[in-house]
Amino acid sequence: MHILLTRPERQGRRTAELLRARGHSVTHAPMLRIEVNPDADLGMTSANAVDAIGRHPQKASILNVPTFVVGERTAEAAREAGFTDVISTDADVVRLAEIAAEKTPPGGLVLYLAGEDRTGDLAGSLEAASRPVRTVEVYRAVAATALPEEMVRALQSDSIDAVLHYSRRSAETFVGLAAVGSCLVNVLKCKHFCLSAQVAQPLVGAGATQVYVAQRPDESALLDLVGNI
Repeated sequence: MHILLTRPERQGRRTAELLRARGHSVTHAPMLRIEVNPDADLGMTSANAVDAIGRHPQKASILNVPTFVVGERTAEAAREAGFTDVISTDADVVRLAEIAAEKTPPGGLVLYLAGEDRTGDLAGSLEAASRPVRTVEVYRAVAATALPEEMVRALQSDSIDAVLHYSRRSAETFVGLAAVGSCLVNVLKCKHFCLSAQVAQPLVGAGATQVYVAQRPDESALLDLVGNI
């Protein structure tokens, strides 16, 4: 298949390699650009947060602290960044909050390394369990303002078979820009592979009919889904 990959640049390069190794043709056009906030006072739920911390000047101060993440790929990224005590779940932020509460003593402060835009209420769940939370925004995701002309031509010629979506915001951005670029009707013909049901919602709302959701919110499950359709 010719697959359009919309995730941010650094992570997208690795995903593109995995897809090509499975025999797919890949066009990579990030819908979001990740910007690190170097002024965040450190004192994770996503690979974007791990990536931001990996480039943060204060990262050494938290590398030995128990680190809770969603997804094995994010866990791998955390270990690669130097974190020594990484605990992951293949569920969602609700289960992540439960695990963090189980392994953090009552009253113990949890540092939540987040982006400016986030889904779920991890902080609220932890605080309800008597684990105070300090939320630090370590990165921001800046949305693209237009689809690359090459992508528009590929979509209008119906040469894109499928699109991979890793976040709700990137899916929303893609749908909105496709409408502006006069290729939404072509987008709706594609297969759409989504990391979660929440990610899929903007596509379903726009009228896409071939929308598939991974069994688990991690990359391995998403790539397996691509291979099974």
